[in-house]
Amino acid sequence: MSLNVDRAGLAFTFKGGMLPMTVMELTSADPERIRDQLAGKLSQSPAFFQHTPVVLSVEKLDEPHLALERICAVCRAHKLLPVAVRGGPDPVKQSAWALGLGWFPPQEIKSRNLESVGSDTPASDEEDTPTSRQEEAPASSGGRIYRGTVRSGQQLTAPDGDLVVVGAVNAGAEVLAAGSVHVYGALRGRALAGIHGDHDAGIFCRELHAELLSVAGNYKRLEDVDPRLLGRSVQVRLSDDQLTMASLD
Repeated sequence: MSLNVDRAGLAFTFKGGMLPMTVMELTSADPERIRDQLAGKLSQSPAFFQHTPVVLSVEKLDEPHLALERICAVCRAHKLLPVAVRGGPDPVKQSAWALGLGWFPPQEIKSRNLESVGSDTPASDEEDTPTSRQEEAPASSGGRIYRGTVRSGQQLTAPDGDLVVVGAVNAGAEVLAAGSVHVYGALRGRALAGIHGDHDAGIFCRELHAELLSVAGNYKRLEDVDPRLLGRSVQVRLSDDQLTMASLD
């Protein structure tokens, strides 16, 4: 016997999603050292500290009795919002839960090969083009070539090399690569290069409208991009731990 549920009467539905999230990788458990460094960062990049949600990674610490509550208070005082903890022994996990934070296991199982995953999210209203058919070809050095439009709600990953998209990346889509990301079309979604820490990686696109750009964990959001670069061919590289952007026109 099946029960018919009136979906209009539901208060919510659960949906999977990949949201851009900053990871704050702690190499010290001293709240005062963290406070001092955050104060310096705030003076350099005040726009970054705008109630940004962060995941506190404690994988490099050997502190079973981490002063997690104090560290969270320091973050909030500097307009960062801790939402979860990654790694740490069981006491750290229990502390995270007690503080109302989520907990993620250590990132040792790096890379499930996340293929292009569709969702119920509707595609963007851009017109279909001949390249909207999804075709793939192998690339050298563990890279990946994708011919077609990466649609809203899809994630495309090259876990061992460069990712080349011969087409557009729609808003709400995400492309990630261990190496560089090349988009031979409009980039409207999120692009993350150097996802395993490669500082020589870069992002190259024919038409920039990206929601988020990241190289080796350093990122810029759309509102941080020089408006003069929007809609143009752009390269994004890392220099002295800062993202630099330049026109290719």
